[in-house]
Amino acid sequence: MSQLPPLNGLRAFDVAGRFLNFQAAADELGVTQGAVAQQVRQLEAHLGVPLFERLPKGLAFTSAGRSYHINVATAFEALRSATSQLKPEHGKVLVSVTPTFAAKWLIPNLPDFSARHPEIDLRILATEKVSSFHGDGIDLAVRQGRPPFGASLDAHLLFRQEVIAVASPRFVDGHSLPVSPEVLSSVLKLHDSHDLWPDFLRLLNIEDKAGRGLRLSQTSLAVDAALFGQGVALVSRFLVAAELEAGRLVQVTPQILPGEQNFYLLAGRKSRQNPAIDAVVAWFLERAEKAPCPD
Repeated sequence: MSQLPPLNGLRAFDVAGRFLNFQAAADELGVTQGAVAQQVRQLEAHLGVPLFERLPKGLAFTSAGRSYHINVATAFEALRSATSQLKPEHGKVLVSVTPTFAAKWLIPNLPDFSARHPEIDLRILATEKVSSFHGDGIDLAVRQGRPPFGASLDAHLLFRQEVIAVASPRFVDGHSLPVSPEVLSSVLKLHDSHDLWPDFLRLLNIEDKAGRGLRLSQTSLAVDAALFGQGVALVSRFLVAAELEAGRLVQVTPQILPGEQNFYLLAGRKSRQNPAIDAVVAWFLERAEKAPCPD
């Protein structure tokens, strides 16, 4: 009988194969990058076959590694499924989102979900950390990025990234809208961790003459500061659609900064067999399609 490969090596290979990156795999597994690399090397030595090509910016499967990963990932998924069936929590769905997405889109829309699906226990994990479907036990995740996200995940487009400049009406009181490039150059800017103001100003071909501005760690905080009349913030349009429609914020210039990092709802392939998860996915997609679209 053939000796089974080391389990730690198989686990490291499974996760590294999903991310094609040792550091990302280490973050999910809670170990060091070196430990993951060593476990994969030991697995390759045991098999006598290279599984990855080591590249300057990540990994690539060898032909043998790609076919082996499909089987290994299937085996781990079968183990997870068998384990979950021992103590299933019917109707519970855990979704991972960023704090900004939670505060500015999801929470305002939750009353509609609760009214339509009182039987589903929807739980929100709001974190800047990229949550793991396996390590953190999440069922769904809203992530900003570009497909593909992984062979074991289905990606549903929610919103395209369209970054606009917004402020409270009283902050731009006395200026006609849209404001001129000169006015935008001189007003106080509200910065978040994405630091998109340099790109936005290059789009308008102007320089920032307002100084350092106010720097905040999250987009939701920059939007709140804009609502209180403290400056102009950059934010994806859908996150402030309700505020624009209600007149609490105004778009101060028509320019839109597009991006390739759109917003997707990710679901594990196993969710196809879970009616509660399927219902949450359907609700997200329907609600996103009906989001206000201000002119």
